[in-house]
Amino acid sequence: MDPQQPAPSATPVEPVTGNVLDGVDATLQGAAGLPSAVTHDLSVWALFLQADWIVKGVMIFLLMASIWSWAIIFDKIIRIRRLREQARQFEEAFWSGGSLEELYDRISNRPADPMSSIFVAAMREWRRSAAKGLLASEHLRENLQDRIERVMNITLGREMDQIERYMGYLASVGSAGPFIGLFGTVWGIMNSFAAIAGSKNTTLAVVAPGIAEALFATALGLVAAIPAVLAYNKLSSDINRYGNRLEAFAGEFGAILSRQLEEKH
Repeated sequence: MDPQQPAPSATPVEPVTGNVLDGVDATLQGAAGLPSAVTHDLSVWALFLQADWIVKGVMIFLLMASIWSWAIIFDKIIRIRRLREQARQFEEAFWSGGSLEELYDRISNRPADPMSSIFVAAMREWRRSAAKGLLASEHLRENLQDRIERVMNITLGREMDQIERYMGYLASVGSAGPFIGLFGTVWGIMNSFAAIAGSKNTTLAVVAPGIAEALFATALGLVAAIPAVLAYNKLSSDINRYGNRLEAFAGEFGAILSRQLEEKH
């Protein structure tokens, strides 16, 4: 080379831009069979829409069961509070020292609560026997006392059946809700594994949406079951206390009528 000849100028190297690197990275991912980043909507509504039709049925069933459970819970809470207040008002009138005959005439047509219904049933049997002259004989008086106790027990049982209505539903939802949700979860996971086997792709982006949909069914089962169990335990305790209150009143009123029968002897 001629030392006097100028050296050739170097060709400038252009820097590799991010777009080119992204393209290369995407090409490498496609060649390796890796999925590109996909954003999955994991909201509650999206999980419901993307679920299998059986899982959807489980979700709808659990949602309706939860709504009906809450309706029963609120109804029972309001009703028990009202019954307690009505029982308090009736006990004040009963133990005020006034005439029981006048109290019966005032409430006999429309007893407002179970306690007044027990009172009306016993007084009605008393009046019928008195009108037929069944209080003259000692044997007939004993039969009357047995009939009055039997009438009060029948009325008490009928009223308690009305108060305890739908409590079995709460117990059923509380015990079966998690298992129904678990059935939806198992079914959803089975579908997820079947999809994985079909696509031959086990990346988290493919597995996560199906598992999330399946676990959502279990979450709904717990949402339906937990309030039902807690409400059932609380309401059962309140109903039992109210039932004991009615039984105590029936026993006291039966003792009062028994003393009046002895006085007529």
